[in-house]
Amino acid sequence: MQITENRVRISEIFTSIEGEGIFVGTKTMFVRLAGCHLKCRWCDTGYALPFNSGKEYSIEEAKELIDSQIQPFTYKVNFTGGEPLLQYEALIPIADFVKNRKGLKTYIESSCFDSFRFSKVLEYFDICKIEFKTPDSGVTEEISYQELLLNEFKCLELAKEHNKTTYIKVVITNSTEIAIFKVLVNNIFAKIEPSNISGFVIQPSYGIDEPKLEKLLNFYDIVYPLYPEVRIIPQLHKQIGAR
Repeated sequence: MQITENRVRISEIFTSIEGEGIFVGTKTMFVRLAGCHLKCRWCDTGYALPFNSGKEYSIEEAKELIDSQIQPFTYKVNFTGGEPLLQYEALIPIADFVKNRKGLKTYIESSCFDSFRFSKVLEYFDICKIEFKTPDSGVTEEISYQELLLNEFKCLELAKEHNKTTYIKVVITNSTEIAIFKVLVNNIFAKIEPSNISGFVIQPSYGIDEPKLEKLLNFYDIVYPLYPEVRIIPQLHKQIGAR
């Protein structure tokens, strides 16, 4: 993805209710960066996937746009995508502005496909969601699944080392294999202690290959012996008709 120096391509900025993860229900500003190369089959923001989607801004213009739209009592600013790490150099000054100039919590929502880029932006974020993809997500068109996993694990370790508020999310579909999920979970907790994370979320896919309740409970039962605070959390914003 080629962006002119000191510029960023943003799909949209809006305030809504956080619909996913451990901060579900909080008033959140979403800064959605344009472009993603992974194309998960259950992606619900397809309009932000093209690298030429959205609008290009200077860094200062992006800061001013965010500043003008921040609402009172906003809990956090969620930098999402697309894939925000694709524009990591632009992400740094913008997240720095939100965190250190506006005094708001910053949250990065990434596939964690590149641990080097993640390490560069980590200083500017308070909250990290580490999303582990399963093979049925369909992300491996542009990157090998093992390479993706290695980067996700490294990002988890980096977030832990830097004492970030960190949680894990795994999207489950009806096609997700329970044996593969079990190996993934065991590998996660072989690398970290339960006290290193603030949550483990199993998120059922919505609208595409949705898992049945029985299957979700089977996945829950795999995590629970290792992490009793596991939660099954569907996408709240879709349930209430929010963005």
